[in-house]
Amino acid sequence: MSSENTTRSEQVALQVSALTVSYGKRVAVDGLDLSLAPGEIAALLGPNGAGKSTALLAMAGAVMPSRGTITVAGADLADNPLQARARIGFADQPPSLYEFFTVAEHLAFVGEARGDTDSSGQRALLADLGLQHIADRMCRELSFGMRQRVGLATALVGDIAVVLLDETLNGLDPRAAKSARDVLQTAAERGIAVLMSTHLLGVAERLAQRILIMDRGTLRADVSGDELGELLDKGPGAIEELYLSLVDSDEVA
Repeated sequence: MSSENTTRSEQVALQVSALTVSYGKRVAVDGLDLSLAPGEIAALLGPNGAGKSTALLAMAGAVMPSRGTITVAGADLADNPLQARARIGFADQPPSLYEFFTVAEHLAFVGEARGDTDSSGQRALLADLGLQHIADRMCRELSFGMRQRVGLATALVGDIAVVLLDETLNGLDPRAAKSARDVLQTAAERGIAVLMSTHLLGVAERLAQRILIMDRGTLRADVSGDELGELLDKGPGAIEELYLSLVDSDEVA
């Protein structure tokens, strides 16, 4: 590989091209193109049924696309699934946890699967998310908010390049939400790309450097840089106004 190609691949954490996912005759994701740079935080907005969760599942390798390609840190998800998945952290909704593992065992198990045996790093992650006091509690005993935080911790374990979050910050109390935002900001500063679907527009405004709006399986807006700065300068409610102007009033089933 030439040095030029190497540099280009290092500049892209996630590359999605013409991603299409169909369930029978219904097209849930329709030709999605998306590229995320290392350290970039993007918020994926859209109504229920817009295709956000399906898109994230496909990017995580949990759903087979009908068409298109997904590349994670230079590894094609179809051609090199183990290599690509090892670089993806994914928190689904509701969080998929090993119910009869303790929280610490759950993180250790996922970490080992990703080649990470740094128990001190895992303990630090639990502490950063305010979970150290429940490290020895079984996952099946956790409240919804605690499960959300454990799901986030699990997504961040190991040498990942991309973390995909499906409504993971929903249901958190203010202190837990602040801790989660801080942890994600720190992850981004380490070069991890973050793609998070959310209905919490305030979270998107505070955390994201890029706003993506999806409806009926297609990307309706991709706002970043100066354009996003100008939008936010309009004051509270600007993202909501943009969202409402682009999204159909009738939700899809």
